[in-house]
Amino acid sequence: MSTATKPNHIGHKISRIRELRGLKQEFVAHELKVSQQTVSKIEQSETVDQELLEQIGKILGVPAEGIKNFSEDAVFNIIGNTVNNHDNGSLFNYFPTFNPIDKLVELFEENKKLYERLLESEREKVELLRSMQ
Repeated sequence: MSTATKPNHIGHKISRIRELRGLKQEFVAHELKVSQQTVSKIEQSETVDQELLEQIGKILGVPAEGIKNFSEDAVFNIIGNTVNNHDNGSLFNYFPTFNPIDKLVELFEENKKLYERLLESEREKVELLRSMQ
């Protein structure tokens, strides 16, 4: 069993944070005013200049120290420890606090009342026009 530690590859950390944030290399390149190929090279580099790291951190919304200390295992541990319900299917179910049929009947009754008021208004107009002749 080896106790060797993982290398502190800053480029890989930048890449993973960018992916987790849902950003493309093209976006980072545009913000840095460099080419996409340059961003690719940065993400392949084991070390990154502190000033450049701070610029990238601003783009990714993460402080430079956060990039240096980023641990994918820690992210997954946090996610795993904050989701209490392991049945993810229930996250997508919708259980209204009202009866949809009752709401439909209410809307139908309201529509009926509006129609009756409109009909009565039209009758009044017709009666008014007849009385003017």
